[in-house]
Amino acid sequence: MHPIIQIAGILNQHEAFMLCNSGVTHIGFPLRLSHRREDLPDRQVREIVRNLPADVSKVLITYLTSAVEIVELARYLGVDTVQMHSPASGEVLAELRMMAPDLRIIRSLIVGEADPMELVAEAQAQIELVDFFLTDTYDAVTGARGATGKTHDWKISRFLASRLSRPLILAGGLNASNVRQAILEVEPAGVDAHTGVESPDGRKDPQLVEAFVREAQLGFLGR
Repeated sequence: MHPIIQIAGILNQHEAFMLCNSGVTHIGFPLRLSHRREDLPDRQVREIVRNLPADVSKVLITYLTSAVEIVELARYLGVDTVQMHSPASGEVLAELRMMAPDLRIIRSLIVGEADPMELVAEAQAQIELVDFFLTDTYDAVTGARGATGKTHDWKISRFLASRLSRPLILAGGLNASNVRQAILEVEPAGVDAHTGVESPDGRKDPQLVEAFVREAQLGFLGR
């Protein structure tokens, strides 16, 4: 499997094409969120997804917990992957898998919210129902589960990556200055960035994106 380089949160079609041209493999679209506003309305996301290259994965990142609502939204948008960023029960994941067997499922594991062994047990119980796991950061101050712009203890992500039989994507505060070291320490199957490649106005910065992709690729080559 080729390494995953995912970047989430774009503002327009131009940014999406810039990410594709920079070597990003997965583009994430956060919708139905709990702690921040959405970047784009559903209709505009749908239009962007429709125009993206076939070899770039389109990922719905959501805090929805209803399988029916998730599938309806995913079908409307035309995405091929769903990233479950809220606590997801085995029943919901099984229903999602049954309703949309063609959708790839990324199950988020939030580091700092629970004991690492609890995360392992939680993941192991659902391992046949997902395609990937993703570790992100819990912010105890705001209660945000991911999308915090903060790193977490990479040793925990490394522990999870070594214990789980599904590929793991590392997220949480990654940018061009730390992503290579993060890959060498955690040995994930992929990495994910959002705010770490943005300029102060919240737009994706082409130079930061290119640097992030370059450093990530060097990290994967150096493992």
